[in-house]
Amino acid sequence: MALGFKKFLGKLRIVNYVTITHSLRSFMTTSTNMEKALENLKTNPYYEKYAARIADLQKTSPEEFMQRVEVQQKSKEEEKKKKFASVDTRQFSSVLNPKQALKEVTESNVKRLSDIFKVDLVEDKDAAEIRTIWEEYHKSKEVISATIPKETYALLQQNMQLCPTFLFPLPRSQGYEFIMCQSYAHTIHFTPLLAYQVHKENAPECLTMVHYTELADKGIILMRGEFDKNVLDGQEAQCLANQFQMYYSGKDAAKLQLLQTFTKNPDTFKHMDLIAQLENIGL
Repeated sequence: MALGFKKFLGKLRIVNYVTITHSLRSFMTTSTNMEKALENLKTNPYYEKYAARIADLQKTSPEEFMQRVEVQQKSKEEEKKKKFASVDTRQFSSVLNPKQALKEVTESNVKRLSDIFKVDLVEDKDAAEIRTIWEEYHKSKEVISATIPKETYALLQQNMQLCPTFLFPLPRSQGYEFIMCQSYAHTIHFTPLLAYQVHKENAPECLTMVHYTELADKGIILMRGEFDKNVLDGQEAQCLANQFQMYYSGKDAAKLQLLQTFTKNPDTFKHMDLIAQLENIGL
């Protein structure tokens, strides 16, 4: 059954119907508010169907039109608040400088490229050839991988040392889950924030990214990330890897500022800024 016109105005871009009440406070409508309201309406897939009747209501009863838009906006804000209600963001400083690393890095457990790859087979290859070989080598494996220019990795490494701990929002069906990363040497450990808050240094990792520097003389750094398939799928692991590079590369001033704020002034850090950045880039 087609949606009624009044139900459409109440619904706008929300899945469930919104009950319109007529006890809202009266307010002066302005051309600016009207224009913004119309812009929002035009993004709704049902707009064309009811465009004529919307225009009629706008002319005959502009206050009622704006009231309906205001109700819809409030409903969207309430839904957003509910979506992130379970995120504990009161003390981000509690995850900085942990007493013990998720995994202590020592000479005995540093991962080497020769452990997973026959380095001697690419010693006479150039960077472009090695990149192709590295990509082909991982196509059939359930891991993520990348070839990073040496200069780019130098910037990553610099920020990894200055800001070894950070958070990334990961899109989930019911909102976002926050994943914490900790950098040690050339390895980045990722674990769900909730798991870390509960288990501290014993929290299980969901993704481990290792940067192999053995071929740096050829101008490239090879990266491989192994993830827990019970927690992440390949696309989610890649999403985290992409966010890591965007924040730690230092190329985006807004992202770099968030990274530094988290490290230097965690009490002023706002987790919703991370979500806004992610939604803007549409990973």
